[in-house]
Amino acid sequence: MRKYENLVIVKPTLTAEEIQASIAAIEEVITSNGGEIAATDAMGMRKLAYPIAKNERGYYHVIYYSVEPSAIAEIERRFRINEEILRFVTIKYEKNAEVKAWDALVAKAKTAPVAKEEAPAAAEEAAE
Repeated sequence: MRKYENLVIVKPTLTAEEIQASIAAIEEVITSNGGEIAATDAMGMRKLAYPIAKNERGYYHVIYYSVEPSAIAEIERRFRINEEILRFVTIKYEKNAEVKAWDALVAKAKTAPVAKEEAPAAAEEAAE
């Protein structure tokens, strides 16, 4: 199994509950394709560099996971048809130095202060 990272940007117009449900659905896509999620990092609502589908902001969420390379095509296909995702990027960690960096990122995400409950609430306020 190879190590991957996905950054997904979810529409900011969703309520806090809808954002959490969307993130859960995104993680379910990974696990249903044989992936093992190592850590997640809710980065919260951020301003986009440029408007995407008339949205100035987006909810950023990073997922670190291990999965067979053959499953990536299906995971990305499911991300593309999910209308709640504005953008996503998949990063593959292959070389030893990259895997060490991935391990460090996972450790950092696991020890980060838990702001998952606060971030969607801020998203809800920003949407109003």
